[in-house]
Amino acid sequence: QVQLVESGGGLVQPGGSLRLSCAASGFALDDHAIGWFRQAPGKEREGVSCISSSDNDSDLYYADSVKGRFTISRDNAKNTVYLQMNSLKPEDTAVYYCAAANFRLCVLLNNYDYWGKGTQVTVSS
Repeated sequence: QVQLVESGGGLVQPGGSLRLSCAASGFALDDHAIGWFRQAPGKEREGVSCISSSDNDSDLYYADSVKGRFTISRDNAKNTVYLQMNSLKPEDTAVYYCAAANFRLCVLLNNYDYWGKGTQVTVSS
């Protein structure tokens, strides 16, 4: 059974950092495009970052709002994808989801096939 489990969310002050993890079971993450998405209260879900399959893993994308602050990476041995989030801002507050696609080249669209249940990130002083 395909499963994605996010962890690492929490409450952090503005300017702080968090690292989110997305652990997969039931399939190998490195064969799939993996994306991180977020949804803030009252807003639509938006793409944050994605990484293509391992044979294309220099292929990374970031939303303009997080460029230079967030970094996506993959550990194939652990079947896990990470999202390192630095210089966090209150507007980064949202539930963060990871998702896997049945395609290999990532795009920041909501057309992924498998989704985790999300982890809450709150940036507040």
